[in-house]
Amino acid sequence: MKLSVLDQSLALSGHGEDEAIRDTLDLAQHCEALGYHRFWLSEHHGLPTIVGSAPEILLAAIAARTRRIRIGSAGVMLPHYSALKVAEQFRVLDALAPGRIDLGVGRAPGGDVRTAQALNPHAYAAAENFPEQVRDLQAWLTGLPHRGIVAHPRGPVDLQSSFDRLPEVWVLGSSDYGAQLAAQFGLPYAFAYFFMDGEGAEQALTLYTTLYQPNERHPRPQATVCVWALVADTAEEAQYHALSRDRWRVDRNRGVMAPLQSPEEIAARGFTADEHVEVEAFRRKSFVGTAEQVGAQLRHLAGRLELDELVINTWAYNPAVRRQSYALLAREFGLTAITRPGIAPD
Repeated sequence: MKLSVLDQSLALSGHGEDEAIRDTLDLAQHCEALGYHRFWLSEHHGLPTIVGSAPEILLAAIAARTRRIRIGSAGVMLPHYSALKVAEQFRVLDALAPGRIDLGVGRAPGGDVRTAQALNPHAYAAAENFPEQVRDLQAWLTGLPHRGIVAHPRGPVDLQSSFDRLPEVWVLGSSDYGAQLAAQFGLPYAFAYFFMDGEGAEQALTLYTTLYQPNERHPRPQATVCVWALVADTAEEAQYHALSRDRWRVDRNRGVMAPLQSPEEIAARGFTADEHVEVEAFRRKSFVGTAEQVGAQLRHLAGRLELDELVINTWAYNPAVRRQSYALLAREFGLTAITRPGIAPD
């Protein structure tokens, strides 16, 4: 089974947000060396925790620092933008990392209403035209004329017969809408399992595979889910480091958003009785523990959903803890580590 990564450029309490961007670059190199298949970036706006606001720019820097791993967005929030401009951006990325670019697109705003309006005053109306935007985006990514316009730069080969050379479009979602749209267009589909704690995943994936319309590039459905997982040498250690995300989720449910806090600070303060009930509910649906424990959970999930790839999203206050988590999972699943000058897996 393939394992991939979703990184969200996490801001940490007591640290500058700019450090989160540089940490993403280092993590991409780390995960490539460990043998992960893809490295995806999210797009969020106006949030003090998730500060990856421009994945297309960050992907260019990652392209220059990696050689094998597929890189992409999960995703670009398309209603904020012109489909032509996004196609141009990702054709530039394809020129930097030929045959390695994924373009995941989503319909959600990726932030609050006021921020969405600032990005595009007509964003909510544009969301109604999301299917048309996806169709235009696919056409312009080929490098061929569409509506009398070509998205540059074009590649050096006959793009009509070289699908593996083109950026691969994925539809992202956490509801039946995205699953049905991906099926209609015959595109790969990624379900945000971590966002919904798994709710609706089976129904969405069943709709996707049942309604799927085959095409030349994607003759069969191709789906994955993104899960949140944290692995450490012991279950107790993993649960301790998971306190940072537990605290964040409790606060978010009360409308409080802030940078990720350290587990030391959270453990010292503790949770109220009501908060403790919430945390216990989170933990029952979590993938937190040793590599063996989490590996068994992930294999069971992949088998139940009939998937051959999972995308892993990991939060931890200490960057070294996050890297170790990815390293332990890579070892558990037998990923093929690679080495090159300056990069070696832990």
